[in-house]
Amino acid sequence: QVQLVESGGGLVQAGGSLRLSCAVSGIGFSTFHMTWDRQAPGKQRELVARMTSGGFTDYADSVKGRFTISRDFTKNTVYLQMNSLKPEDTAVYYCNAASGPRDYWGQGTQVTVSS
Repeated sequence: QVQLVESGGGLVQAGGSLRLSCAVSGIGFSTFHMTWDRQAPGKQRELVARMTSGGFTDYADSVKGRFTISRDFTKNTVYLQMNSLKPEDTAVYYCNAASGPRDYWGQGTQVTVSS
């Protein structure tokens, strides 16, 4: 059974930091590309950060220089370190694992940034 379980969301003031975690099980973690996506109320889901199985990373322009994606292959976990948070970062954040036709999502974790 494939599971992606996000944690680490919460309420934080603008300028603060949070670290999201996504624990992955049931797949060959090292062979999957991992992304963090987010969806704000009334908006489409958008890609925030991506790390390929080979370690290549890229970010949405809106989070470059503030967010960092990383993965721990010993723990089958992917992280999103979020610094200098802004109210517009408020959203539900989702973890995704993809490899070819296989595509899995977590249940999401709420991040709320107060001004």
